Amino acid sequence: MTAGPPGAVAESAIPEHLRTERTRHRRIPDDYAPPYPSFVARSSTQVRQVVMAYLGLQFTGELPASALNVLDAAFAGDDGPGHHDRARQVHPDGTVDVVSIAYWDDPAAFDRWFAVHRESWLGDRARDGYGRWAEVLRPTVEGHETLFSALGSPEGVAVLADGFSGEIQEHGYWGGMRDRIPLSQTDAMAPAGEPVVERDGGRVRVRAGRGICLIRSGQDWTDTDGDERAMYLDDVEPVLRAGMDFLRDEGHSIGCYCNRYLTVLEGGEPVDRSFGMSWWRGLDALERWSESHPTHLAIFGAAMKYLTTMGPAARLRLYHEVSVAGADEQYFEYVDCREGTGLAGAGS
Repeated sequence: MTAGPPGAVAESAIPEHLRTERTRHRRIPDDYAPPYPSFVARSSTQVRQVVMAYLGLQFTGELPASALNVLDAAFAGDDGPGHHDRARQVHPDGTVDVVSIAYWDDPAAFDRWFAVHRESWLGDRARDGYGRWAEVLRPTVEGHETLFSALGSPEGVAVLADGFSGEIQEHGYWGGMRDRIPLSQTDAMAPAGEPVVERDGGRVRVRAGRGICLIRSGQDWTDTDGDERAMYLDDVEPVLRAGMDFLRDEGHSIGCYCNRYLTVLEGGEPVDRSFGMSWWRGLDALERWSESHPTHLAIFGAAMKYLTTMGPAARLRLYHEVSVAGADEQYFEYVDCREGTGLAGAGS
């Protein structure tokens, strides 16, 4: 991946080919100077839509490796994802979710792949007593944004991009997330409709409303050591975990359908990287939590204290990706999962 030169004049997070005359204004004046550098991923102008497929395996006890082997073989086959990673969450009752997150920048390739492999993951013959699911979002590039605190370590959908931007302007203030989404130039991206849950025995399909919002927000403390590592693990991570637990247990009350706090796996083992991923009724609900809820204000305060203390020497890397999608740009299916998994508990 390539990147713009550090220290260059801040550029817009919205790439030039997606800029249009604004009918909705940013929250910042044109001469706003952000307090610290951040960057966004820059995809090829040929990419018009991406696919993010969260494929979950739910179990208790030993990891059913054979099930993951089937999925890995599918990833390696024709039309497989351009990038995938894997992460784990352990619920308070001991239930484990292993989530494989796969990314395509060609929706047609995903459609071909899913047509071939859906049966081996979600079909009746694959029902072996473990819970499985597919949560798929396919946002257009106009409905999607990324943000990175440092260059050189792409995560998630950014691995498929051509490179990073230079330092961007739209960050470091409440509302920057919305301002980085190209669609925000002309559209309020207001959600409409509630999830419709269709049950057929142990199989659940969900049709969510227009404007559903997905965020994946991660942290990588691999390169930290000494006081910096202790400060992250002792002062920041517990506050972050408390916020993630709130969204998991009580998020429905504020428009969060589902939240998972996951530890990244490499070679089947946990590493020093984690992320929260959550489904929201709309971008506005995510914004309200971010800007005003005590759990997120506590996370923000702990992170700012950490970054202020460490200054430019900080080696913690932060990132996120946020997408807003239409009713025809989503797919949710759950098979033999525990009650309330994902969006299966989101509607009526």
